[in-house]
Amino acid sequence: MDKKKRRLISRTIILLLLGAALVFALYTNFTKDKNESLRKGSDAPNFVLTDMEGKEHKLSDYKGKGVFLNFWGTYCKPCEYEMPYMDNQYKNFKEQGVEILAVNVGESDYAVNNFITKHDLTFPVMIDKGREVENAYRVDVLPVTFLVDKEGKVIDIITGALTEESIQKHMERIKP
Repeated sequence: MDKKKRRLISRTIILLLLGAALVFALYTNFTKDKNESLRKGSDAPNFVLTDMEGKEHKLSDYKGKGVFLNFWGTYCKPCEYEMPYMDNQYKNFKEQGVEILAVNVGESDYAVNNFITKHDLTFPVMIDKGREVENAYRVDVLPVTFLVDKEGKVIDIITGALTEESIQKHMERIKP
């Protein structure tokens, strides 16, 4: 067998192996359920994040309360749309055992603080700098809200901007 034929066979084998690896990667990516570990009724993954005022928030410390866990970004217009509504409802539901934890997806302190000031937000806002919490919750679009009941179970996952009326209804659902 001459050199050209051997080279052609080697290249063909390498291309076939690369093609098989690509097909396998695509298959496993498209057949897995994005929120497979976060179905309704699943335990909400615990996390510890520090808010913009330096206070540490550990999800498990909120057992006994409902938690409206919102993932957002300053660049996300639907996120900006729902934030004032969330703040209004937070003021109404905080005394009823419902907390809002807003998790920013890794932006700068400067951008997040400007956003908080602009919208005069009063609920805890944290930045997930390493995106560990975002990955644990398998967040792939913003905004997304996880409703966590007093037992620490995810009772719903809501994608997209919420109206004030829908936020109020969702907070009623997780009120202890």
